[in-house]
Amino acid sequence: MSFEESDRKNIWHPFTPLVNGIEPLFVESAEGVYLQLRDGRKIIDAVSSWWVNIHGHNNLAVANAIGEQAKKLEHVIFAGFTHEPAIRLAENLLSILPTNQSKVFFSDNGSTAVEVALKMAIQYWHNQGIHHKTKIVALEGAYHGDTFGSMSVGERGPFTDAFSKYLFDVEFIDFPTDENKNQLFIHAETLFRQKDIGAFIFEPLVQAAAGMRMYAPEILDKLISLAQQHEVICIADEVFTGFGRTGKLFASDYLKNQPDVIAISKGITGGFLPLGVTSCSEKIVEAFRSLDATKTFFHGHSYTANPIACAAANASFELLMKEGCQQSIQRINKSHNLFISKIEMHESVRNARCMGTILALELKTREGTSYFNETRKKIYPFFLERNILLRPLGNVIYIVPPYVITTDELNAIYQAIEDFLRIEMTAA
Repeated sequence: MSFEESDRKNIWHPFTPLVNGIEPLFVESAEGVYLQLRDGRKIIDAVSSWWVNIHGHNNLAVANAIGEQAKKLEHVIFAGFTHEPAIRLAENLLSILPTNQSKVFFSDNGSTAVEVALKMAIQYWHNQGIHHKTKIVALEGAYHGDTFGSMSVGERGPFTDAFSKYLFDVEFIDFPTDENKNQLFIHAETLFRQKDIGAFIFEPLVQAAAGMRMYAPEILDKLISLAQQHEVICIADEVFTGFGRTGKLFASDYLKNQPDVIAISKGITGGFLPLGVTSCSEKIVEAFRSLDATKTFFHGHSYTANPIACAAANASFELLMKEGCQQSIQRINKSHNLFISKIEMHESVRNARCMGTILALELKTREGTSYFNETRKKIYPFFLERNILLRPLGNVIYIVPPYVITTDELNAIYQAIEDFLRIEMTAA
């Protein structure tokens, strides 16, 4: 039996139909921005392998850190024990997170980092004997993960229909725009004033899975201010936006008002190993600092603060903080903006937008903008045939490259997008 046959027989791939699904491509190795396929093709990974790979594939600094750590300590229970990689990582993260952040809690991925954040906020009130502040406010269109808590605070639709009766009630407010912001502020303040609202969760400045939708820092600043005026805990889901994606280390760095709790993952290990972290302010910590054992945060994972994953994250941190990496982020942003100025008036482009290393093109189609827009069935194979991995969000083409991508490689992607608009969209 070949590897491909074994895959078809034994493996269930994420977000992939079991009937008429796309045949997975066999990757033998990778380096830099390139995936090396078994058939000899080299494909540009223009989406950082689901947004995690920030320093390029097979980065030797991170790989060597993993190897050295694996020879010393591969794992140890993190309840009652600790180790250098976790201690160093906590120090590193708190040195770049917003200054109000006080402690970090380790988990396994983005969904669990959000789950931890929600539980922290809920128990914050419980520990103080305040049992009525149980409801959460979230933004329409949100995606926070696939666990039940993170699904509850996300957009309801085909992805969650099967589980809808198991999800807790959430108050959703409209996605912020310049046009609706005044009404949005009125609605939000009305909700935050209610006695049962305990937390407000948001993806700061960019809703990634919703189609790389972007909104202004000034609007989010106002929403956070309104929430905190009414003692509502603010949770920033920086799983996607963290570690330089938006041009700054965190999207929260664009804000004057800082969240109480922050969830991070994806780019944290440079794309090598799964790891999630939830940080929180001293205000949150104080509600758990008690001689009463029942006020303990009873949450944990078998692989909490895995030393090898923490070692990878520390190596990735060192790379991220180098001047060359920060210059690359700015170079990518400049290239994106130059391409937008060239393409934004194209007859097939409804909206072109950019923030940091994120570029998104919303295409005009007969269908409305949606993850299930049929145009996605054209986009994915078109670019794969040209050895570029661009995994669209419906009719939204986006680029989220590793920071090591060259200007020539970016130009090759831009040219392929122009070819798509000329060949496929004109034909449509």
